[in-house]
Amino acid sequence: MTTQLSRLRPLTARIPGSKSITARALLLAAAARGTSTLWAPLISHDTLAFKAALGDLGVAVENSPSDQYWDVTGIGRAPVGTAKVWCADAGTAARFLPPFSAAGEGTFTFDGSEQLRARPLSPLLKAMTALGAHVETPSAGRLPLTVRAAGLEGGTLRVDSSMSSQFLSGLLMAAPLMRRPVRADLRDSVSRPYLDMTLSLMRRFGADVKEPDNGVVEVHPGSYRPTALVIEPDASTASYVFAAAAATEHKVTLPGLGVHSLQGDLRFVEVLSRLGALVEVSEGSVTVTGTGRLRGGFTIDMGDISDTFMTLAALAPLADAPLTIRGVAHARLKESDRIAAVTHNLRACGIEVDETQDAVTIHPGPLRPARIACYRDHRIAMAFSVLGLAGRVRLTLDDPSCVAKTFPGFHQEMARLFTEYITPEFR
Repeated sequence: MTTQLSRLRPLTARIPGSKSITARALLLAAAARGTSTLWAPLISHDTLAFKAALGDLGVAVENSPSDQYWDVTGIGRAPVGTAKVWCADAGTAARFLPPFSAAGEGTFTFDGSEQLRARPLSPLLKAMTALGAHVETPSAGRLPLTVRAAGLEGGTLRVDSSMSSQFLSGLLMAAPLMRRPVRADLRDSVSRPYLDMTLSLMRRFGADVKEPDNGVVEVHPGSYRPTALVIEPDASTASYVFAAAAATEHKVTLPGLGVHSLQGDLRFVEVLSRLGALVEVSEGSVTVTGTGRLRGGFTIDMGDISDTFMTLAALAPLADAPLTIRGVAHARLKESDRIAAVTHNLRACGIEVDETQDAVTIHPGPLRPARIACYRDHRIAMAFSVLGLAGRVRLTLDDPSCVAKTFPGFHQEMARLFTEYITPEFR
């Protein structure tokens, strides 16, 4: 088998830039004094919404003619003035920009789509208030909200991060703009790799970040400096092409990701290795090769890489034994209730699923054609597209275009890589 697999023609994937890195880099560049260049940013609904929201706050972001890079002319401080900021569907904008504005001076109103309005912000707003912010929200801890800013004091940062690490990331990125040092304990936060990404990028842009104790960080007042940054391909998005390779006996290589990646979701390839795929991670690329068999029969905690749990759930019906995915309760508070969405759609495909508050157990079995309810959630659409391809079953999406939130060209890239792929559009 090894000889046969080694002869597979490698397919080179084209995955757009990381959404998480793009959003963080945009904010950090906005706070720096001078012009930062962000190479290979993600061009998608969410990042364009973030870019436009920064424009509302007075930050100029100019793109090259082919969008190869964005030049961000930072204001060297937190925002000053009055602004109405539209976040559209972008959760990162709604969670990163209010702390940034609260560190400045003025009145800033934030709002977004109905989908974004439904997502809770209470832990973030409570923590901002404890730091000295004045926040008005008529919708019980949700958008719309108004920040009447007069700077933030700093001090000990206490925030409930059991729902999302983005609350803490937003506050940490605003910390150098506060009047006193900020101290935060990260040990009980979900999705810790995203916090590590935040801190790494803050240091890259010149922040004074120390870790005196394991899991405790201190951020000292100061400023950000402009930086040129090459943005890695999105590891969460790459999970779909890697999963498709693992399940279809293809060999897929993605340049630009490697052993030094900032993204915790690259650990998804370790999950694929446990399933039986061959995985190679080098300095500058990742390669996944399917072996013709997917092994089940185990339980895995995906709390730290929960954006990829749906990708594994899409492969689980094809494994040789049941799979249990746990530790993902916070996935219920994303663009959709992702545990419920996965359960509903797998059952529609004829698959037996056991669901708890923070876990699913998926039993292998024959698939039947089904209409997939996407719930306007890009990750549901992409994950079930992989299941349709790998299971060779006709699945139709009720909203195939929702993938534009993070990967507008998803269906085209899947068809380019896998000739058997049929765009699962709903007709």
